[in-house]
Amino acid sequence: MPTDLFNRKYRIDSIRLPGWDYSRAGYYFVTICTKNRSPYFGEVLDEVVRLSRIGEIVAEEWIKTGDIRPNVELDAWIVMPDHMHAIVVITHTIKNAVETPRRLETPRRGVSTARKWAANTLGSIIGQFKGKCTKRIWAEGHTEFAWQTRFYDRIIRTNDDLNN
Repeated sequence: MPTDLFNRKYRIDSIRLPGWDYSRAGYYFVTICTKNRSPYFGEVLDEVVRLSRIGEIVAEEWIKTGDIRPNVELDAWIVMPDHMHAIVVITHTIKNAVETPRRLETPRRGVSTARKWAANTLGSIIGQFKGKCTKRIWAEGHTEFAWQTRFYDRIIRTNDDLNN
């Protein structure tokens, strides 16, 4: 993955599809991982995933993701020990995607960066989900928990892609 220097620090280029509107209605396959792929969410026993309390919180918050957003439906999803896979369906575009300045605090890295989030995009949906999970998980005393900073997505464009 190409990297560039920004303020004398390396920055990894976005893996998002250039020119694609991620608030656009469609099906998106996402993978969200824990930092360093640590198995915070549970373990596999006899070929069945047994969720830890952290994994239960992640599952609960994922279900809420579809309930609280009028333009989001959840298709198939699964929580694994160190990551989760999901198909997110954005049913219709909400065009109040106003750029909202926010200051994101990242105390573990010791930096604070100004960022603009476009509302109702796949990135804001995943970011809000991860934030809500982290808040609940830390409130229960698991302050060592962390997410990988990014997530993987693939735009599902055909029925064959969806079935796969």
